[in-house]
Amino acid sequence: MPPVSAQYSVTVRVELDARQEPLGKLTAAIAGAGGQLVSVDLVPGAGADGKRVREFTIDAIDEWHWEKILRGIGSIRGARIVEYTDRTMQMHRGGKISVENKYPLKTRDDLSMAYTPGVARVCSAIHEDRSLAFEYTIKKNTVAVVSDGTAVLGLGDIGPEAAMPVMEGKAMLFKEFAGVDAFPICLNTKDTDEIVRAVELMAPTFGGINLEDISAPRCFEIEARLKERLDIPVFHDDQHGTAVVSMAALFNAAKIIGKPIENMRCLMVGLGAAGVAVTKMMLAAGMTDIIGCDRNGALSTTRPDYESGEMTGIKRWYSENSNPNHVLGAPDDVIEGCDLFVGLSGPGVIQADSLAKMNDDAIVFAMANPTPEVMPEEAAKYVRIMATGRSDYPNQINNVLCFPGIFRGALDAGAPQITEEMKLAAARGIAEVVSDDDLSEEYIIPSVFDRDVAPKVAEAVVQEAKRSGAARFSVETGSFAALGRK
Repeated sequence: MPPVSAQYSVTVRVELDARQEPLGKLTAAIAGAGGQLVSVDLVPGAGADGKRVREFTIDAIDEWHWEKILRGIGSIRGARIVEYTDRTMQMHRGGKISVENKYPLKTRDDLSMAYTPGVARVCSAIHEDRSLAFEYTIKKNTVAVVSDGTAVLGLGDIGPEAAMPVMEGKAMLFKEFAGVDAFPICLNTKDTDEIVRAVELMAPTFGGINLEDISAPRCFEIEARLKERLDIPVFHDDQHGTAVVSMAALFNAAKIIGKPIENMRCLMVGLGAAGVAVTKMMLAAGMTDIIGCDRNGALSTTRPDYESGEMTGIKRWYSENSNPNHVLGAPDDVIEGCDLFVGLSGPGVIQADSLAKMNDDAIVFAMANPTPEVMPEEAAKYVRIMATGRSDYPNQINNVLCFPGIFRGALDAGAPQITEEMKLAAARGIAEVVSDDDLSEEYIIPSVFDRDVAPKVAEAVVQEAKRSGAARFSVETGSFAALGRK
């Protein structure tokens, strides 16, 4: 049976007889129905005529499970269900973010400085020096979270309106973990040219662009064109966030097994945006023996569809930059002799007993959500280190460990781009949050709630930006260098 989850948390208000309150029977009924009771609270003043109202917060398996729980509560004599509330839907009601003023507007002087006539002085200054927008507007601390709603979670192409709750959630994470003001922008187009142009047109408002949930292969072209045209960081989190956190986990896993990354052999299953980005980061870190598998098996320049010219785009690049031994076959066939398995595909793509073909001290990152490529329980006897994308197992590889801090650092440095070197620096920053004393097979990556992560990542990015000469913000003068127009 699937576990109960907070995503299906419900609040049930129950009216009870104050003289013979069947509280024990109610909690037993909830447990008997398989619900997990989180809390019980008295609702002051809600009862009348010898009645009182209690509020039960219960985690369930799914919406159908609610019916079973409610029937259990309703079967108790003296208990009447008043109402119940879906807590997840309630959290999203009216949206999850808001805009607040930083300064009060209580006097004529306040208005004169914040708006007309004083604001004209600020406008004129920025007109003379465009870089001042970073100092005198929200630009320096604001990121646009841009999506077309074509690759949202596991839901696929659900459209811009349906994508908004995810983008709002992303904005919440930016603010909570790095103090970055992010705003969701969902575009009503799937046309690559229109998306690129729309982001170009809105770019003067923002200090960075976080592309989100845009389907492959369009996401590659959109990011590349925007990076070329804009003078602010553009970061496709589905690609690079996953890559950075995966790389951080790999840095620490390599420490445990005592094998350099450059000496490892990796099987990568799933060659979408994230799979390609993880591969590029592993190549940048020195790994040379990577086998990538799509639905037709291992990619290689010797595979028939490459030789015939049917294979195009990113998969052709992948074939030319991986699989030096030109092995062919399905994942279960080509996994032999690998040190690392990385899955960014779907459940069941590798059989658990195939992991026995890997080298000793095998590392498995099975990141498909909600069901990994191989379940940790099945993989346990074959691997030394296991990571997934789920929060209910050790070693969760979660993008929230990356994107708040990496943008915080890029914004603080005034960097025009987030380079490959900055991404590697961010990965090392995440990895270093896990101390040598704490490092173990079940703790190679910090918790998503570890408040040391974002500052550590930000500092690593700032230092790399300074080292490479990409930092445009001067700590000495407190200002940005002049920006060239594009």
